[in-house]
Formats: sequence, structure tokens, C-alpha cells
Amino acid sequence: MIGRIAGRLEYRGDGHVLIDVRGVGYIVHVSDRTMAGLPGAGEAVALFTDLLVREDLLQLFGFPTLAEKEWHRLLMSVQGIGAKASMAILGTLGADGVGRAIALGDWNAVKAAPGVGPKIAQRVVLELKNKAPTVMAMSNTTAAPSAAPSGEDDVIEDIAAPASAAPRIEAPTASAQAEALSALSNLGYAPGEAAGAVAEAAGAAPDVDTAALIRAALKLLAPKG
Repeated sequence: MIGRIAGRLEYRGDGHVLIDVRGVGYIVHVSDRTMAGLPGAGEAVALFTDLLVREDLLQLFGFPTLAEKEWHRLLMSVQGIGAKASMAILGTLGADGVGRAIALGDWNAVKAAPGVGPKIAQRVVLELKNKAPTVMAMSNTTAAPSAAPSGEDDVIEDIAAPASAAPRIEAPTASAQAEALSALSNLGYAPGEAAGAVAEAAGAAPDVDTAALIRAALKLLAPKG
């Protein structure tokens, strides 16, 4: 299975891009949010990918981080969510937004994605709530291009390739949330409970450091009354 693709961006289409890898063009489907963050035609680009295999169809879907790729795989596991709906949810909320919405049980945020109705949105929140902490704890890993437009070798990497092959760029907020989740888990809080508190605290103050995030989450978890 192709887990990561790096090459030269040839052109942008409607919901997809063509990436040239050593003379072979690969069509990779991406969300609107991912599309907006890609470089211009002729420039180096790299994306983590997930391959959808059907009897009459092979489709590659591209993601800027491993966390977003994992959310795609989890969303696809929910009955009623196909690749199109998953990409719509990720395009509307982004990886962090999906994690926050699910941890908080905010199905209205999920419903904001085009083509996602209230019943499906509620099912997403219900089925993935206990899985949210694991994905939220993943640091944002961005696949930096390994080839420059000057003509150096482009690469396709198999999913079995070690994660260390891709440079890691951690967003402070994502890192702080991961550390806060770990701290709350060590204190004995249930994963879903901890994730909801961290997501709510991070939403109220997205730029705080780990210590402040933990304090805010603990206040939310403290018994009321």
C-alpha cells in the first residue's frame, strides 16, 4: 500500500491534484483545506496517502499530517461515512477540529460538513468518542518534500516505511494537548473524559502552554457544587 507520496505538483483539479513522481503521474484526492495549503504547480510536494481499493476503482487520498490520515481512516469506519463524506468533514473542520468536536460530543460541528446529516454526525461522535484521545495525542507530522523542483529524485514510500523517514513538525497546541492528555490519564481520568476536558480547555485558550492547559482541564473535571 502506498503510504506517502512525494514529487512535483503538476496541476490542481476539482478535489484532486496530479503529482509527478519520476515521470509517472498520480492523481491524489484532497480536501479543500489541504488543497488551499499546497504549493503552486511545478513545486515539490509530499502527502501522506490512503489507498481506497474497490472492485472497479483505485483512489489515492492525500493528507498533510499522519493525524489527519488517521482521522480519515476512523471516519471511514463509521457506517454511512464514505470517502467523500470523510474528506468533507476534514475539509470543514481540519484534524484538530474533528478531534475537538468528537471529544466534546459536538455533532453540530460535524453536521456542518457538506452532505453530512444530523443522524450521521451523531453516529460519528458516538462511535469515535473513545478513540479521539489516541489520535489527538498524535503530534502533527507534516510530510516535507524530499525532492526539490531542480530535478532531484522524487519518491513514493510504502506504508511500512519507518515514520522517522519524514521530518516532524510539531504545532505547539497539538503538542500541549498530547502532553495534557497523557498527564490526565496518569492521574486516572478516563480517556474520553480527559479528551473532552482538554478539547474544551484548548478551545477556550488555544495558545496556552501544557501546564496551563492541564490546570484548565482539571478545573473542568472538578466535581461541581
